[in-house]
Amino acid sequence: MNKPRRMDKRDLRDLISAERIEERIRDLGKNITNDYAGCPELVVICVLNGAFMFTADLVRHIDLPCRIEFLRASSYGNRQTSSGKVTITHDIDIGKRHVLLVEDIVDTGLTISGIIAELRNLDPLSLRVCTLLDKPSQRRVMVSPDYTGFTIPAYFVVGYGLDIAGKFRELPYIGVYRP
Repeated sequence: MNKPRRMDKRDLRDLISAERIEERIRDLGKNITNDYAGCPELVVICVLNGAFMFTADLVRHIDLPCRIEFLRASSYGNRQTSSGKVTITHDIDIGKRHVLLVEDIVDTGLTISGIIAELRNLDPLSLRVCTLLDKPSQRRVMVSPDYTGFTIPAYFVVGYGLDIAGKFRELPYIGVYRP
């Protein structure tokens, strides 16, 4: 009986290098700093698990006082396509505060639109979205991030926090997964 081959780096094709990611995050941090100049405190909300690396690197380049919060949202599970049902878990107080929601990837728009609706119910002073990756060709719900690291085609990507079944999050670059 043939065992299925384990997922490994041979299944990846490089898409965005660690150096390009680092350079783009530095630029995003400057833009966000300029846009929120004078803000007493920016609440940065990281969407777990995928955006943890991006958020950590991004806040290091935002030259403002930040409070960092986390929420969990999922519509994928262990699949490569969205189930269409978004589950959101959080314990966040953002009333009358400026909020920057940080996501790893916006593709169908289902997850981010669900999170935005949930957060708007918490009465933030402002709410903007920053995503590392945007796949507008996959949109089912029209949303437009305020800050975008990279716009990419309809590839399934991993690395730099993004995964498939928990694998490849640790990679410092973004790769296209092609088993």
